[in-house]
Amino acid sequence: MLRFLNIVAILALVGSAVYAYSIKYQTSYRAEQITKTKIEIRQERDAIAVLRAEWAYMTRAERIQQLADAYLPGMKQIDALQIVAAQSLPERSPRVDSIGQKLDSLGLSMPATPPVAGSASTTTPKAQGQSQERHKP
Repeated sequence: MLRFLNIVAILALVGSAVYAYSIKYQTSYRAEQITKTKIEIRQERDAIAVLRAEWAYMTRAERIQQLADAYLPGMKQIDALQIVAAQSLPERSPRVDSIGQKLDSLGLSMPATPPVAGSASTTTPKAQGQSQERHKP
């Protein structure tokens, strides 16, 4: 029985050593991953800083003015007199459906919704007279 307990104790000792080694290995692996992630974060921050500097360089007013002068020679600066209030703009002309008016005059116009099968005309003569009045200009 004593030998059996010694063997169990040795196996428990070996098992705990393997477990401790695996924990140590996982810890060092995770620390390595954290270090790599920190390096990647630093590189991304540096890249963002470079992109911001490039953006600031590309959107300088002097540079944009030079490009506008070179590629838009016919453009003039806007005068303060060219800006008007929305109320001073002319009224919008009403939309005219010229094709629909021509079809109506030829008698070829169709109702917007087809009649229900098996029923008579859905419009009464009074309603037809009103619809004709609406089409008159």
